[in-house]
Amino acid sequence: MNPKPAKQQSASDASEIGVYDCEIHLKFRLIEEKAVLGDREQLLETLLDAFACGADEYLEHIQVEVNAQEISEVLASPKMRRQLIRLRNSKEMA
Repeated sequence: MNPKPAKQQSASDASEIGVYDCEIHLKFRLIEEKAVLGDREQLLETLLDAFACGADEYLEHIQVEVNAQEISEVLASPKMRRQLIRLRNSKEMA
């Protein structure tokens, strides 16, 4: 098997890396301890963990909307643009 086509495929994959604006709107009911609701960071972590595990007797999905749209790289922060360049230049992607 010739490894060269695999490299060309990887280089093609590198050009498919982009910057995206993503929105997630979730509405669900959750049975949880009241203490969790007081700390915003802990609440967000708990909600995301519960949602990732899926619906069960403690979680009920009401509404889920997900939207991702590719944006121009120049709209990304300088830090994200540098990371994008690193990804495109990495040996794993080339």
